[in-house]
Amino acid sequence: MENHHAKNRKRKPPARHYNPYISLANESGNNDKKGGTGNEPELPAHDCQRSPLISQLSSETIEGRNAVLEAVRAGVAIDKVFIAKGETDSALRHIASTVREAGAAVVEADRRKLDSMSATNAHQGVIAVAACADFSTIGDILEKARLKGEKPLVIICDEISDPHNLGAIIRTCEAAGGHGVIIPKRRSAGLGATVAKASSGAVYHTPVARVANITAAIAELKKAGLWIYGASAGGSTPLWEADFSDAAALVIGSEGTGISRLVSENCDFHVSIPMFGKISSLNASVSAAVLIYEAVRQRALRGAS
Repeated sequence: MENHHAKNRKRKPPARHYNPYISLANESGNNDKKGGTGNEPELPAHDCQRSPLISQLSSETIEGRNAVLEAVRAGVAIDKVFIAKGETDSALRHIASTVREAGAAVVEADRRKLDSMSATNAHQGVIAVAACADFSTIGDILEKARLKGEKPLVIICDEISDPHNLGAIIRTCEAAGGHGVIIPKRRSAGLGATVAKASSGAVYHTPVARVANITAAIAELKKAGLWIYGASAGGSTPLWEADFSDAAALVIGSEGTGISRLVSENCDFHVSIPMFGKISSLNASVSAAVLIYEAVRQRALRGAS
């Protein structure tokens, strides 16, 4: 894969990339063309519906030791579990190991934070935040693309901590026909109620994979044949010269520091969005939308040619 990347890094983009405002209708001469054969296999519904137990909760939090354990045992999707910092209680250690095995992130928090989060004032040193949707896997995302007969278009969110940004990215991914979103287990917004609202419900239709390590996820995507494009203000490849028409993963960095160093080193290309005003950067979700729709535009043009 590395040799393949090295060979193609110098490839010149097709001339069609130089005009970002080209009209697909004028190029194709057929506005009714959908790009499919009409015989595509029917996709199974994405299993992201809210758990019945979560629906009965008055909020997205589950408080108390027994309540958190029972929620995990009942199969409730847990986003994060906050445990009182400095506690040596064996019961809390058991809860931490149990929720980790279930795939949830465990975060130590000051008791004052737990008190401020608590609606019952009886949290017993542990509060779980229920996920609004079940998490998927990278395999699920790639399988969705395969069943649709499309080249994968995946969005990687590298430590997006603002739930409004994450929700907006998931919404754009779903609206543009992207195949899924990948987020890290730590230092990232989870699939809480705010994300669900910001996504306008797209979180229930878009596979979201939560991984322990973004660089390992990138390696898995590369093995599956995807090119990795990192969005960077100092990127060496201008947006209009990048070729997103093949299988691709777009990496969007955090709101404050951008893409982390190790993740950046594992990107095949670093893409910059042209800036013509006095402001030097865009909001993370806006940057994601620009890249996603440029990929969609290029793929539509290739399908029409």
